[in-house]
Formats: sequence, structure tokens, C-alpha cells
Amino acid sequence: MRTAIEIAAAVRSGAETATHIAARTLDALAADQHVAVTRLLAERAMAEAAAVDAKRALGGDPGLLAGVPYAVKDLFDVAGLPTTAGSVARARGPSAAADAEAVQRLHAAGAVLCATLNMDAFAYGFATVNADYGTTHNPHDPARLAGGSSGGSAAAVAAGLVPFALGSDTNGSVRIPASLCGLYGLRPARGDLPLAGTFPFAESFDEIGPFAANLDDLALVWGVLRGSAVTLGQGPLRVARLGGRFCENADPAQLAAINAIAPDAPLIDLPDVARARSAAFVMTAYEGGKLHHEALATDPFAYDPAVRDRLIAGALLPDALYEEARAFRAEHVARIAALVADFDVLLAPSAPCAAPLIADPMILIDGELSEARSNLGMHTQPITFTGLPVLAAPLLRAGQLPLGLQLIGKRGGEGALLRLAAQLEQRGVIGVTMPADAHSGDMT
Repeated sequence: MRTAIEIAAAVRSGAETATHIAARTLDALAADQHVAVTRLLAERAMAEAAAVDAKRALGGDPGLLAGVPYAVKDLFDVAGLPTTAGSVARARGPSAAADAEAVQRLHAAGAVLCATLNMDAFAYGFATVNADYGTTHNPHDPARLAGGSSGGSAAAVAAGLVPFALGSDTNGSVRIPASLCGLYGLRPARGDLPLAGTFPFAESFDEIGPFAANLDDLALVWGVLRGSAVTLGQGPLRVARLGGRFCENADPAQLAAINAIAPDAPLIDLPDVARARSAAFVMTAYEGGKLHHEALATDPFAYDPAVRDRLIAGALLPDALYEEARAFRAEHVARIAALVADFDVLLAPSAPCAAPLIADPMILIDGELSEARSNLGMHTQPITFTGLPVLAAPLLRAGQLPLGLQLIGKRGGEGALLRLAAQLEQRGVIGVTMPADAHSGDMT
């Protein structure tokens, strides 16, 4: 499968046209078998591709992502269309007046938007089980979950339909599907990427981030989104391993990989991990409930039943409990920043296991079966709470179900995460293995 960088180079050189690539990509997306696509944007994609070709023909710069097709989670505003946020109730609402800022930046770089993608309704879940749009299937095994809430975005990339896609991450919604689908995914530091024009879930934690099957593609897209080139830095990287709760409820292959990556690195126990996860649950539920309170009171049955009940419960949480969680977060973030100040990268598992079966969406937590939709984020939620940037990286596991790691950095330290990931790729520890039947389309 060709990378975004290779596609852009071919278009910029004139070896191929953006319109040809867009047409082939649209055909692939139309044949999606993984319930990843919610809307095909054929007219828009062909117009954008034609504009790229026209700019190049006139001698202009078609952009760093010239002609590269991509798709976005269905909570990004797309001009002229309602932003569903995974709910048919919003599909009947007003159309967006303009594209989300992230989409505008990609458009300016020459990328071609081809589709919107499936998600848990209102981003509330780790599974992409959606009562309105269906359950997204994992391209590595269609009987298994793709993870969520950005499951459609991960599945579209893992299936080879597009070279990159955008998702959002509140408590793990990029990192979990990246882990289950065997991709790279980035949750940047708080405030690094533009949120304007994305439907919120819990504003204290919401971030957007890209998925890619190639580390260089991920770095390029991240640089375009943030508006500045990526600096990887130089010199030795100071690495630590997260211990305590992060060594429990993890696949043995994840723990073995972490120990192999940095066998002599210190093992750090983050304080109050369980409390941080609980506080994240409280703040997420409260903010989500308050956001939807009026709509729930008006038409509760328009909501996905599994999400509706959780939002109602969140709306009923007392203000005092929320304020207590916020106060704890402020103290916790300061403590964690001091604790990790001497390190560039912290290593931890992402999803605690490989993708669960759709027919039996349960995972083993502390020796007991628990609902995957709520608990796949047990290792990602405490990191979200800190506001630190995280690169989700897939273990190299040809012929096996994907597993992923979290490479966690300091604020402004995403470059170090990408540098370590590149080193680990060279060592054969991490890397993307595409499913055997991944669509090659125009990317072969």
C-alpha cells in the first residue's frame, strides 16, 4: 500500500492525477465491508481533486498532501452537511456553515476529503457499536470490534481504504482503536491541534488526532494540522516504564515488549491511578450530560439507548462531585508533571487486550468479565487525565491480532515520541501489519 507521502509525490511530480486517485478511493470506500463509512463525499472529493490538478497544471504548489485522500470521524464539520456525531437525530439538523478548522488546514495542504466515518454515538464508548449506523468490524478479523469511539477512522485506514484518517480522543478514542486495529494514532498534548468545528463530548479532555499506517505519514499530517514542521530532536532519550496498575490487566506480549524496549529503565508508579480514572469518568459523564441535557429532555428516544442512559446519569451528577474531580485533577497534573520531568518517554499498554468478539464484547479485568465498551480504556483514561501527549504504537505481530503500546511524552514532547517510535521500528519491535485482504485500490 502506498503511503500518503508517496501519493503526494506522485501528484506533485505529475506522474498521477489527483482525480484518478480520488476516483479509485471513492470506489474502494463505496465497497466498504467493515461498516466504517457513514457518508461518501463523492462530489466534493472529485471537485477538490480537480482543483489540485488545476493548481499543479498552472505551476502552483499543490501542497504537502497534494491529492492524498482521507476521511474523518463523523463529528468534524463538513460544509453543507449536518454533523451527526454518530446520531441520526443530528442527521436531521442544520448543515455546517463551514468545514472544521482541521479539515480546512488539510484542504489547504491539498488533501482530498472523501468520506465521513462511523463512531460511537456522541463519542461515548470504546467500541463503535452504534444503534443507528451499525457496528464497525475490525479489518484483521471482522468478527471482532474495531474499538472506539473512532473505530470507523481506524478501520478505514487498517482496511487500506485511505492512507490516513482523523479521529478524536477524549479518554482513549484514538488510542484504543489504533491498538485493536494495529495502527499508529496520536493524541497530542492539550490544545496542540484545533478543535473548532468538532462536536464536543467532554471539553476538559477532548482532542483530535490522526491515524496512519505509516509513521512518516502520521508525522506529516500532524505537522500540517498544527501548522508547523515536526522537530524530532537529537540525543539519547530518557525512557521509563509505568508500573503498578499498568502492569496489571495487560497482555503478556505488551509487558514483554515494554521490558525489551527498555530493560534497564526505571519502573515508575503513578500515584492515584484508580482515582484518576474514576475522576475522569465523573468529569466525562458530567460534561457530556450537561451538554445534552436540553435535547434529552426534549426527545430522549432519539438517542442510542446505550448512550442515552449514560448521558442521563451524567446529567444527574451533583455539581459538588464534579468540582471535587476538577480540583483533584489540578493537583494530580502538577504531581505527575514533577514525577515525569526527568524522562522523555513513558511506556505503558494501551488497550488491555486484543480486540474482543462483537458477539461477546467482554474483557477480563481483575479476573472478572467486564463490559468492553466501558473498560477498554482502563489504561488510557488515567493518561488522558494528565493532559500529556501520547503516541499509540502497534506491536509488530504478523499473523496475530494487533496489540498496542502508549508512548507518553511531556508537554511539547511529541517529537521525542516519534523519534523513539522510529527507532523501535528499525529494531523490529513495532510496526504496522496490514490485514491480508486490505484493499490496495490506487495505493498499490
